[in-house]
Amino acid sequence: MATIKCIGILTSGGDAPGMNAAIRAVTRSAIYHGFTVKGIMRGYKGLITNEIVDFGSQSVSNIIQLGGTILKTARCSEFTTSEGRKVAYDNMRAAGIDALVVIGGDGSLTGASIFAQEFDVPIIGLPGTIDRDLGGTDHTIGYDTALNTIMESVDKLRDTASSHERLFFVEVMGHTAGYLALNSALASGAEAAIIPEMETEVDQLAELINHGFRKSKNSAIVIVAENPATGGATGLAERVKKEFPQYDARVTILGHLQRGGSPTARDRILASRMGEAAVEAILEGQRNVMIGIEKGELTYVPFSKAINHRKAIDRDDIDLVKILSI
Repeated sequence: MATIKCIGILTSGGDAPGMNAAIRAVTRSAIYHGFTVKGIMRGYKGLITNEIVDFGSQSVSNIIQLGGTILKTARCSEFTTSEGRKVAYDNMRAAGIDALVVIGGDGSLTGASIFAQEFDVPIIGLPGTIDRDLGGTDHTIGYDTALNTIMESVDKLRDTASSHERLFFVEVMGHTAGYLALNSALASGAEAAIIPEMETEVDQLAELINHGFRKSKNSAIVIVAENPATGGATGLAERVKKEFPQYDARVTILGHLQRGGSPTARDRILASRMGEAAVEAILEGQRNVMIGIEKGELTYVPFSKAINHRKAIDRDDIDLVKILSI
């Protein structure tokens, strides 16, 4: 596989706004540099079921503004087996694909890392996840759009919270990472953020009630990262009913609403830069790396670092939420 002539593109895992912008950038950059391009439908499942189509410049026209992914995405238990990955590799080679660009989160890049090691396939990853929980990169494709979606939703919710004098728990995605919860709390002026990074250090709910929720406030909004350990927003609201019955607690779960919508300018630009960088990486002979961005500069991040490293949450931001909620 020393000579690469054809690049395959797939999106995997949860969809993220900006994936289409990345698909567009990879496709057109590859064509610009003389590669042929194949689109793989439904992620790794499409490799196994042989859903591989030719991609040209027109295939990605008018998609930069679209949320979701035109290549679709699907869960694939077969790809977790060596037999399934062998079928995927055989189909890939039969289609003439020499290298892959995989757009997705930690699960997708974990699969890419295993696949690359087993079959010596050059793979470049792009960080497509709203959770921003990959190592080696300051931002991920889709994070900014999801953050804005949460902020806009909380802005609307605050109107009714104030009218009814209630304590609202708003659940957002991120069961292992609190970036969305913490930063949306800052952006929306929420009274607190309850995040998984702090669950072993302090009883965040008790701290909120005893210290953060002043009597002079007749309503409050708390952003909660989905978390099995706390039961998420629903579990916390049940605790309030039992332990602090003087408060009228309500729950809003934003769910998959956070994944949708037209990507922001920031996500479109990030995805476009990373997509072009993925093709440049292939031209340079890079393999088994994710394109990251640190301090505005694009970098190559080994898969092992991208999927195993968790960035520490900014404690100054945690303090800032408390300071600004008084």
